[in-house]
Amino acid sequence: MKGDEMQLLLALILMTLVGKHNVGGEAVSLNLENADSVLKSSDIAVVNFYADWCRFSQILAPTFDEAGKKIQEEISAPGSIVFAKVDCDREGTLAARYRINKYPTLKIFRGGVMMKKEYRGQRSVDALVQFAKDEARPAIQDVDSLDQLKTFDTKKLHIIGYFDNRESDGYRSFARVASILRDDCQFHSAIGPVSASERLNGDRVNFYSPTDAASPNNQYALALNDFDSLYKWTTEKCTPLVREITFENAEELTEEGLPFVILFHHPDDTSTPSDFKNRVQQEAASEKASVNFLVADGLKFAHPLHHLGKSSKDLPILAIDSFRHMYVFPHPVKDGLNTPGLLKRFIEDLHSGKLHREFHHGPDPTPPAIEVVSSNNQGDGDSNTKNIPRDDVKSRPQAQKITSPPESTFRKLGPSRNRYTILRDEL
Repeated sequence: MKGDEMQLLLALILMTLVGKHNVGGEAVSLNLENADSVLKSSDIAVVNFYADWCRFSQILAPTFDEAGKKIQEEISAPGSIVFAKVDCDREGTLAARYRINKYPTLKIFRGGVMMKKEYRGQRSVDALVQFAKDEARPAIQDVDSLDQLKTFDTKKLHIIGYFDNRESDGYRSFARVASILRDDCQFHSAIGPVSASERLNGDRVNFYSPTDAASPNNQYALALNDFDSLYKWTTEKCTPLVREITFENAEELTEEGLPFVILFHHPDDTSTPSDFKNRVQQEAASEKASVNFLVADGLKFAHPLHHLGKSSKDLPILAIDSFRHMYVFPHPVKDGLNTPGLLKRFIEDLHSGKLHREFHHGPDPTPPAIEVVSSNNQGDGDSNTKNIPRDDVKSRPQAQKITSPPESTFRKLGPSRNRYTILRDEL
């Protein structure tokens, strides 16, 4: 089947799905059966995760449906942009898959992949439609001369594709990757004769970083038509799993709206950040769309540490900033990072609301303990604690007074909270 025929077939399939679940042109209702097919068949999907009982969800619903109808009337390629919605009460499994914990949440999907950022703009029909159109703008910049590549924005990361034509499966994979990762890298293509000198061994894709231009790992080495491999390679180049937060990029990272899992370390300590990156890679890479993994100079970021009741003498410190509260990792950091499962559980406790809940209502019944491998016999003080029913918390001989966790110190850099959104922890 030729490329054009395949594109037509996918469009027809999507139109059938939309017609089946989308009466009157309103947003498509997603469930476990149709979500993957609808999302993967669209270039851009704007998805409203809502709850019927939520007043703000009720207010948004007719506006969002009308925007979905309008976008289908205005775009030339049916199915390229889709407005969809998920009833989080009926489709709890689907909502959990995407870590939804506030209503309504507007998420953006590109080629079936959920983006980190949420829609936080004006909630009107025209604003939503314009946003969707902006998201669908071309992701690849064509170059007419290789000399143009010398004028790269040195503050950005770049992916360059050298192709004979746009009809190959390799270019289609490249275009799909560019659509998904356009916020993280700038994508360029040199097509036909202009790239002949760079295609002596066939089409290829390169990564360019102004700070690492000569790296031997900057050329993609596998088959270009293998989308999964190309996407993984490009993701690793454009969006490191663990990033460093600085005063220069703090606002940008906060704008992404994801909780921070942040390691504060002494600048002379290189081993702990390395252990952190390895542990994240081994067991928490799948959380990349729901949290930001960061490392920070604990001397420069002394204020958050002071807010936690800590100082540079306590480094390294691992904490989560949910943009409402900050929670400290409940184990010695170095030992905890060398113990499989502890970091993963810490993140899961954030998503489930356990970290917030236990500060207000006392400990949940203790799950089976994960043994902490300690080199200094300073293991977690609760490692030998038996399961304790909640009713018995106050009767513990040394029970601590339950207090609220420290407030977030990074949320002041984030978007306005006047967003017509209900957070789960506010219920």
